[in-house]
Amino acid sequence: MNKQESSYRWVVYGTALFAYFLIVTLRTAPGLITDQLMKDFQVTAAVIGIISSISFVAYASLQIPSGLLSDRFGPNRFLILGTLLTGIGSILYSTASNEYLLMISRLLVGTGDAAIFINLVLIMTQWFMGKEFVKLLGLLSLVSSLASLTATVPFTIWISYAGWRVPFFSIGMILVVLTGVLYFVLVKKPKTLFPQEDFEEQKNKVQNRESVWKVLRRLIGKRQAWATFLCHFGLVGGYIGFIGSWGVPYGIQVFDMTRPQASQLLMFGLFGAMVGGVFISWISSRMKSIKKLFTVVHLMVVISWSGLFFSGINPSYWLVLFLFIAIGFGNGASSLTFAIVRESFSVKEVGVVTGFANMGGFTSAVLLPIIFGSVLDLFPQSSMNVGYHYGFIIPVLFSLMGLVGALLVSERKSE
Repeated sequence: MNKQESSYRWVVYGTALFAYFLIVTLRTAPGLITDQLMKDFQVTAAVIGIISSISFVAYASLQIPSGLLSDRFGPNRFLILGTLLTGIGSILYSTASNEYLLMISRLLVGTGDAAIFINLVLIMTQWFMGKEFVKLLGLLSLVSSLASLTATVPFTIWISYAGWRVPFFSIGMILVVLTGVLYFVLVKKPKTLFPQEDFEEQKNKVQNRESVWKVLRRLIGKRQAWATFLCHFGLVGGYIGFIGSWGVPYGIQVFDMTRPQASQLLMFGLFGAMVGGVFISWISSRMKSIKKLFTVVHLMVVISWSGLFFSGINPSYWLVLFLFIAIGFGNGASSLTFAIVRESFSVKEVGVVTGFANMGGFTSAVLLPIIFGSVLDLFPQSSMNVGYHYGFIIPVLFSLMGLVGALLVSERKSE
């Protein structure tokens, strides 16, 4: 029995998925305490935008190196290392005494996070057959949305009772302990269960090594790689960048909500992402054309962000709620980016192309909080609703770039 037929593959997938769940929670949870950090550390919105973005800077900049290293040396140890670094970064974040330590801790979190998704996709490629891949991507999207959902109301309640430091410290400690479990599940046990396959994998790694520059030149020259980059840039960055930095302050400052109420507003967008991830993966597995479905989703996201802008400086709560759900639903389709990668590139390129596409999403997630924060700093506290109104131009432009990417996608499988 090989890996793809073994029931042990579900142990591997489940353990790695749990680590991914906790790490995604840490990715968006700082957005709950944006205004609190401004007050505690006496910093401006632009500085908070930089702190929020720094983990995404590390994440985005390390996607291609992470993909190259994982393709060359295998995904297991890099996923373990990423989990450890994220845990250490979260512990440091919870004990930070100034904004510089906050930046360093978020840099560590982003560095660790950069190694998680790519290697999880590669582990799925090793342990599961192609026909299972799209459905598992849908489940991955669902877990990501559940993690982001956990980082709204549940996390807010925890913060209300224990302060913001305790939750970040606790999750950091869990991740540090989890690295030992991951080593046993991903490295030690498979050597016992599948010794011959492990030997063949190590042999192939040595035989199939290519020059890094040769791989990069081939990647940069492919239209399909750039199309997936733009798709992820448009869908993921606006959604994660806004929710992870300015979503809760938006509810507080525009609708005069409490923190728990504002986090509930974001929660509806996350429900949309949960439904979208499962539904769109289910539909795409039954359609011959992923591109057509993907293009419709991108168009919907453009219209939704435009709706938030055109709703003016005093938007209707129910309209905003509906648009957040639609944007979240569209973000649930982001897993289709990696279904396109899996179909379009050889196994030895999947890691680096996955990293390149993923870099697109988190490049926009880096840019949005900084630009959005700079726009808000142009307006006095009494006119924050005007600042948010003009700030929504940014995700409109980002989502248009995603639509261009979807139109550029070719469904012809590369050789």
